[in-house]
Amino acid sequence: MSFVIAAPASGSGKTTVTLGLLRAFSRSMAIRGAKSGPDYIDPRFHEAACGYPCLNLDAWAMTPARIRALASGPLPLVIEGAMGLFDGAPPDGKGAAADLARILDLPVVLVIDASKMAGSVAALAQGFIQHDPSVKIAGVILNNVGSPRHEAMLRRALADIPVFGAIPRAASLTQPSRHLGLVQAQERPDLQSYLDQAADLIAQHCDLPRLQSLLRPIGHQPAAKGITPPAQNIAVAQDAGFAFSYPHMVQDWRDAGAAITFFSPLANDAAPACDFIFLPGGYPELHAGRLADNSVFLDSLRQTKAQIYGECGGYMTLGDALTDADGVTHRMAGLLRLQTSFATRKLHLGYRQLTAKSGPLKGRWSGHEFHYATTLQAEGPPLFDATDAEGTRLAPMGLIQNNVSGSFAHMIDAS
Repeated sequence: MSFVIAAPASGSGKTTVTLGLLRAFSRSMAIRGAKSGPDYIDPRFHEAACGYPCLNLDAWAMTPARIRALASGPLPLVIEGAMGLFDGAPPDGKGAAADLARILDLPVVLVIDASKMAGSVAALAQGFIQHDPSVKIAGVILNNVGSPRHEAMLRRALADIPVFGAIPRAASLTQPSRHLGLVQAQERPDLQSYLDQAADLIAQHCDLPRLQSLLRPIGHQPAAKGITPPAQNIAVAQDAGFAFSYPHMVQDWRDAGAAITFFSPLANDAAPACDFIFLPGGYPELHAGRLADNSVFLDSLRQTKAQIYGECGGYMTLGDALTDADGVTHRMAGLLRLQTSFATRKLHLGYRQLTAKSGPLKGRWSGHEFHYATTLQAEGPPLFDATDAEGTRLAPMGLIQNNVSGSFAHMIDAS
């Protein structure tokens, strides 16, 4: 058995607790992490904390069989939830961390931000325990505890509920963020010291042996159908500007026999000789000037006969121009009649059901959209028909022109 780290709401400290536990456990055993839902940032921190690849397990976009197959293996798993325990997509909350707990039959450890409560913590905890008997809450970890006296008050209120730890406020563990979430793991020069500090705090203030007693590997599960590779030889852009690719997708391609090569647009690498070039999302707007000057990279895209697909940041890179947050416009690859801008930001967020009628990604996909970029101009045939999580039809997404296609959507799994 493994367990799910969840909370009543976002901002309760799930990520810090998860990273601290992974690093603390990894000092004496092999363990791996997973993240509930669509997320590119937290999984890389998980990997740095424990030394093993981190999974994305998405109960909205993936079938239960697919989730069980991905989660199974020889190592125990700590799954970090997203938002609150029962928070998922409309209309019925599908995709919540609670769904993963049910599908995998795992207990939940509830992280409660106790900074502004005392006796009321019992009502909160009991409410979550009783809300859905099919979700088994093993106990709680109290976060942002103000003092030993505060801890004693909280523990008295929770006399009938297992308390796995009480963590004091630690301002030094607050992570820097930007508009799409936390700064990426590879961008933090202090990453290892931060993880060690989190682990030391968890080890000092949590009952690690009790938590470790919950850990068992999720046994072998039958293989589930993965994502079919779009070509036999695939080149994937990978660096700080193009970091948002899902490991399960790349692994599916490998498992199906495709050869995968990585290259760095920011290092001005030419795209390798291949049949399919994948430009994932990331933060190209932070590197737009550098990308515009990287003629070796851009010319390799313009000259290749391979199929090219760009997601979100990769999509913007394939366009004519990208305007950064300072209002400076940078010339991009010019392979799609697309102009985008961060000068005027608007949040686009949510799950998407996508259907491509042509191109290398022809078929149905489950995906998500999360970006602040504004489309100034987009001309040409659209790539995807799209609906949101409630089945409401949206405007067609993306563009396809000759061998080049892309959209703001991130694909999670074949639908």
